Amino acid sequence: MSNIPDFTESEQALIRTTLKERYGHEVEFELADAEIRLSLADRTLTECPVVFWSQRDANFVIAKSGEKEFRCQFFYRGHEQFGTGRETYDELGDCIVTLLQVQSDHERDRKLKETGK
Repeated sequence: MSNIPDFTESEQALIRTTLKERYGHEVEFELADAEIRLSLADRTLTECPVVFWSQRDANFVIAKSGEKEFRCQFFYRGHEQFGTGRETYDELGDCIVTLLQVQSDHERDRKLKETGK
């Protein structure tokens, strides 16, 4: 059992508002728990609260790995996983905005490669 607190109501409201601003409509997300390795040196996994949602063929995960510590990634398939280039964030707003921007940039680059334009 982990002592990492669940996402608070205000954190969930921030996520909800940010997703609505990004996509122009309400986006449902799921609250869950996941076991993650908090550092490369860890041999054990730690149970952490996560937020998960899917939009525009991409899946997103934000894990709360401490009181004010967040990790994130997006993925398309199991072998197509992407981060933001930063391991942790101390502000949820920075975490989600950066995650959405990196995924948007990635989506744009994929379309450019596919169309050649």
